[in-house]
Amino acid sequence: MSLQSLYPIVGLIVGLVVGLTGVGGGSLMTPILVFVFKVPVELAVGTDLLFASLTKIVGVTAHSARGNVNWRIVGTLAAGSLPASIATIIAMGYIKAGGKPLDGIVLPVLGVSLVATAAAVLLRKRILAASQGRYALGEAGSARVAVLVGVVLGVLVTLTSVGAGAIGVAALMLLYPALKPAAIVGTDLAHAIPLVTVAGLGHLQLGNIDYRLLLGLLAGSIPGIYFGSTLSARLPEVLMRRILACVLLVMGIACVVGS
Repeated sequence: MSLQSLYPIVGLIVGLVVGLTGVGGGSLMTPILVFVFKVPVELAVGTDLLFASLTKIVGVTAHSARGNVNWRIVGTLAAGSLPASIATIIAMGYIKAGGKPLDGIVLPVLGVSLVATAAAVLLRKRILAASQGRYALGEAGSARVAVLVGVVLGVLVTLTSVGAGAIGVAALMLLYPALKPAAIVGTDLAHAIPLVTVAGLGHLQLGNIDYRLLLGLLAGSIPGIYFGSTLSARLPEVLMRRILACVLLVMGIACVVGS
C-alpha cells in the first residue's frame, strides 16, 4: 500500500477530531504530514491551508445562518491578519528565491504554535472564566488589541497553518467576554476563512501545493467531520480535549527539537 493511498485515512482521522472537539484541523494535519508522511514542510503547510479554506466554508455558513458571526470583529481581526499574511508570503518568496530552506524557520514556529494551541485547548474553561469582566478594555481598546492579534495570527497561520482555531478562540474570549460561546466560535471561523484562503493562495503562487494530497485529505475529512460531530454528543468532551492537547504538546516539542 502506497503512502498516497493513506491520505484519505489521515483526512478521516483529522476530520473526526475536528468534529469531536471543534479544534485540531491545521494543528494536527501539518505535523502528521511532516513527521509521518515526510511531506516537505512548505508543501504540507500550503496544502493544509487550501484544505482548511475549503472545509471551513460549510461551518461558517451554518454559523452565519444562526447569527453566530460578529462581522465587525471579523473585519477588525482581518485588518491585521490579511496584510500580515501577504507580507509573510512575500518574505517567504524572497527566502525561497535565495535558495535558503524554510525548515529552519517554519519548524520552530510550528512547534511554538502547537504548544500554544495545546495550552489554549487545556485552559479553555479557565480562560473563559478569567475573561468575565476582569480584562475589560472597552470597545476601542479591544479593537486595537484585536488588530494586533490579527497580525500575530496572520504570521503564524501563513508560516505554519496553525493558530486560527484554538489560539484565535482564546483571544476572542479574553477580548470580547460578552460574546456567547457560539458567537466566539462562529466569529473565529469566519475570520479564519479569508486568512487561510489568502495564505493558501500565496503558497499556491510559491508552488507549495500538492493537489493529489489535497483531494485525498478532502475525501476523508468530509465524512470524518460528519461522524465526529455525531459522536461528540456521546463522548466526554473534556477527555477528548485533554487527549488532543497532549498530542499537540508532544508534536510541538518534537518540532522544536527536530529543528
